[in-house]
Amino acid sequence: MLIAMALFFAASDDARAAIDVAMADSVAGWNAGDVERFMAVYSEAPETSFVAESGLVRGKVAMTARYRAKYDFADTAKRGKLTIERIDYRPLGPGYALYIGRYTLRYPDGRSASGPTSLVLHREAGGWKIIADHSS
Repeated sequence: MLIAMALFFAASDDARAAIDVAMADSVAGWNAGDVERFMAVYSEAPETSFVAESGLVRGKVAMTARYRAKYDFADTAKRGKLTIERIDYRPLGPGYALYIGRYTLRYPDGRSASGPTSLVLHREAGGWKIIADHSS
């Protein structure tokens, strides 16, 4: 039993580290103005979802279109610089995890926008991918 628990916690630490790397690469994509790199952390599964003030958006294609419409990825002043701070991480079972963080967008004119984000990730062939995103 103790060996099984030790293996679970070791796997959990490895998963958390891999998710942190995936999230950092996504943030780097945002800050580089590369929407495809930013969205690479999202699953291609058609049921992948994003919940925002405007409601539910389903599917990576629709989510990418929403980001392109809302943010000007060619202009840092309009897009802002993104940071995400991990607040909590929890394994949800084999191949699933919950990531809770705080995103912040800082704009060159001194404005900022910040809020919580709850992400459910699934380990897929291409690594850890977001399957559900609720950001406020």
